[in-house]
Amino acid sequence: PQNILLDADFNAKVSDFGLSKLIDRDQSQVMTTMRGTPGYLAPEWLSSIITEKVDVYSFGILLLEILCGRKIFDRSQPEESWHLLRVFQRCWEQETLLNIVDRYSEDMQEHGTEVMEMMKLASWCLQTDFTKRPSMSTVIKVLEGVISVELDLDYNFSYQRMQETTDGHEKSSQPVLPPSLSAPR
Repeated sequence: PQNILLDADFNAKVSDFGLSKLIDRDQSQVMTTMRGTPGYLAPEWLSSIITEKVDVYSFGILLLEILCGRKIFDRSQPEESWHLLRVFQRCWEQETLLNIVDRYSEDMQEHGTEVMEMMKLASWCLQTDFTKRPSMSTVIKVLEGVISVELDLDYNFSYQRMQETTDGHEKSSQPVLPPSLSAPR
């Protein structure tokens, strides 16, 4: 949300959804240290293999926050609802997604069909497997109504994925710890 600015006419402007580390056009991934805002970091940060899709993930979190009218972490909620992704996953499984829509926004409440489409877009952006996330140019085409959201989405947004170690054995990943904030670009 800190990357959304308002102009003189109160129009929203996206200010900084650039990669934490720039990569060349011929690179598909890069090794780097963890940077960014806790809660907005894509799961692949755990493996230190970063792609252009980390920003798509962050955009998905932002979109979900807008639709639900709350932050990704909200300790004012009951403990089982602190993390918005867990609430989102649970509501998807129970087919109650409209229950988490911002109840204080008349526009959100009146446009349930459009809100559900935006929730599908957020889900597409939040795919744990970064290869299944859309590019930002595809996201724009969905927002413009040129294409539709992919249908075969995974609504398991858990960070607790199994990772393979260098010796071939599997181990559980550790939760993301608060990283250093990225420096000015």
